[in-house]
Amino acid sequence: TNPPPPGPEQSEGAGGASAGPAAVSGCSAGGAATAKAPVKKNPKVANVSVQLEMKALWDEFNQLGTEMIVTKAGRRMFPTFQVKIFGMDPMADYMLLMDFVPVDDKRYRQGAFPSRRYAFHSSSWLVAGKADPATPGRVHYHPDSPAKGAQWMKQIVSFDKLKLTNNLLDDNGHIILNSMHRYQPRFHVVYVDPRKDSEKYAEENFKTFVFEETRFTAVTAYQNHRITQLKIASNPFAKGFRDCDPED
Repeated sequence: TNPPPPGPEQSEGAGGASAGPAAVSGCSAGGAATAKAPVKKNPKVANVSVQLEMKALWDEFNQLGTEMIVTKAGRRMFPTFQVKIFGMDPMADYMLLMDFVPVDDKRYRQGAFPSRRYAFHSSSWLVAGKADPATPGRVHYHPDSPAKGAQWMKQIVSFDKLKLTNNLLDDNGHIILNSMHRYQPRFHVVYVDPRKDSEKYAEENFKTFVFEETRFTAVTAYQNHRITQLKIASNPFAKGFRDCDPED
């Protein structure tokens, strides 16, 4: 079985690396964080920095209120989460992974407003109630993990195999999310420590990056027609709503 992911940390904000220690063991999504003394990170990860690719496109979606489709079979994200990585030890081994944590404890619905302004600005999301029970906390390991720092740094790292599902019984390893809930993707860099007692240094050996512009609402069908239009305009696989669905 895969090792548990890093727990939530204190984030420095949009695009910032998390600076604090792991607050919970594993990834019980939405678990309460308890204050702990900061952990001094291993130099193998302390110097790592990450740049979000297609940031302008993410910003454009974010201004509208990004929506990501979830299906029973699993659906790929668009925009795809892609990053450029700097500052790794070229000869050290690293694993790259992602998880998704709830932005809040609410469930949302679309509001029906007569005002035209919602057609031109952001989507009219309203709080519908308390969040549904948390989905199983899963992580997605980049399929090239583990790999040398030199390999990770020489090209853009793309999580184009990652799929989102609303099937609580999914056995394909997809990320399970509740529809009409908001999520924040998190990106983790984990140094593969060769020491035999490496588990003692687990909290020192990872660094978490959070890009707030990548947060989204999980939906089974797009709620905001401007999101639909932007997806078609910017996604080469979505042109003309082809009958076959290459995103699946």
